[in-house]
Amino acid sequence: MDWWTEPFLLGFQQRALIGGLAAAVMTSVVGVWLVLRGMSFFGDAFVHGVIPGIAAATIFGFNPYLGAAIAAIVMVGGIELVHRQTALKEDTAIGLLFVGMMALGVAIISKSSSYTGSLTAILFGDIFGVDEGTLVTMAVLGVPVLVASLFLYRPLLALSFSPEKAQTLGMNPRFTHAALLVLIATAVIASFQAVGTLLVFGLLVGPPATAALVTRTVPQMFAVSVVLAAVSVWLGLTLSYHLGTAGSATMALVAIAAFFATLAVRGLVRAVRPSVDPDPSPAEVAA
Repeated sequence: MDWWTEPFLLGFQQRALIGGLAAAVMTSVVGVWLVLRGMSFFGDAFVHGVIPGIAAATIFGFNPYLGAAIAAIVMVGGIELVHRQTALKEDTAIGLLFVGMMALGVAIISKSSSYTGSLTAILFGDIFGVDEGTLVTMAVLGVPVLVASLFLYRPLLALSFSPEKAQTLGMNPRFTHAALLVLIATAVIASFQAVGTLLVFGLLVGPPATAALVTRTVPQMFAVSVVLAAVSVWLGLTLSYHLGTAGSATMALVAIAAFFATLAVRGLVRAVRPSVDPDPSPAEVAA
């Protein structure tokens, strides 16, 4: 029993667990819509897109959450500008902003005298440096994300399966899409200090993608996604303590490993019982 409890005996370890769980709930809930809509590439690009804002905040000494929010607005605005002003598809705009924003962030942070340390903290987080102020900020940002996800459930569900159908039902797909972008941005901004801008993507996509393999309804997908994300945080921190690995990276690695383990088991079951033809998952239906 000590093997499981020892990693969480100290105050900073308990704050790391609480912060990780808060990030897990936010990202796994928003991530369900990301997976259902097939926007994983956008999510990855968006996570990179906030780096210059955080880097600028680190260099010039203002609130990193404000910097991340400004960078997120620039990222979305840039994607929309390229998409609307050219004949290029949206994924091209996302790819351009993906590389450009990350390169800008690294260029800005390279001006810092503590370049390596600052860049590491921004990219990979500092889960064991989470303090009470960070937890309060995560709660302030996280509660609206969860409430909005619940309030917008039907519009987001309709948008995920058929934007045209959502339009005929009297919903506003453009507004719903914009609201989803805000939810993604808020979840990423709230979570970056705990798990880092790069590793937050593991929790944003890993648990929802795994849940999509084993569930048949969207509510089930939400429930399994949140549980998997919470387990990834707890198990990741436990393994990090005993193996001496980076906490944020280990959490993300557990989330991704769970997906491939589930995929392997599912493939094995289908090979052993070829007559079994399971119903499509919510993500497969949406696709």
